[in-house]
Amino acid sequence: MRDYRLMPSDKLNISQNRASFKYSKKELMLRILWSLCSPLFRYSPRPFFRWRCLLLKAFGARIGSKVHIYNSATIYMPWNLKVGDWSSIGEHAFIYNLGKITIGTEATISHRAHLCAGTHDYTSPALPLIKTPITIGNQCWICADSFIGPNVSIGDGAIVGARAVIIKDITPWSIMAGNPAKQIKVRHVKQ
Repeated sequence: MRDYRLMPSDKLNISQNRASFKYSKKELMLRILWSLCSPLFRYSPRPFFRWRCLLLKAFGARIGSKVHIYNSATIYMPWNLKVGDWSSIGEHAFIYNLGKITIGTEATISHRAHLCAGTHDYTSPALPLIKTPITIGNQCWICADSFIGPNVSIGDGAIVGARAVIIKDITPWSIMAGNPAKQIKVRHVKQ
C-alpha cells in the first residue's frame, strides 16, 4: 500500500482529485433534483416554515415539529440533515452537510453560521474528499457568523459565540468564543 503523506517536495495532484468519484449515483441524482427544486425553498415566503420543512422531508431530511428554517438558509444535502423539535436554522446559515449533520431539540443556528461537514485529506496528493458528521446538542446556541468544523460534536446547552471558530468537540454547557474558540464561561440556566 502506497504511503500518501505529502512531503515538502511533493506536488498536489489536482487532476486525480477531479477525476475521483466523490458521490454515488444516487447522491448525484438527488443533488440534481434538489438543485431543480431548491427555488421552491429559497423563494417561499418568510413565514412558510412548515412548507420548507415538508420540502426538506421530501428529500430525506428528518425534521421534528415546530422547526423554523428560514428561506435564505442553504441546505446543501437535505438527506444528510436531522433537526430536533423546536429548533431553528436562521437566515443565511450555511449547512454544508456532505456528512450527516444532527441538530438537537430547542437548538438555534443563528444567521450566517456555517456548519461544515466536509473536508479533504491534505496528506494525500489527490486531496480526496472526506465526509464527516457534525452533532449539535439539545438547547445549543450557535451564534451569528460562527464556524463549526468537520467531525465536531457540540455538547448539550453549549453556546458558540459570534464569529467563533470551533474545530474540536465542546463539552456541555460551555460558552465558547474566539478564533480558535476557547471556553470563557459555563452556562447556567435560571430556573
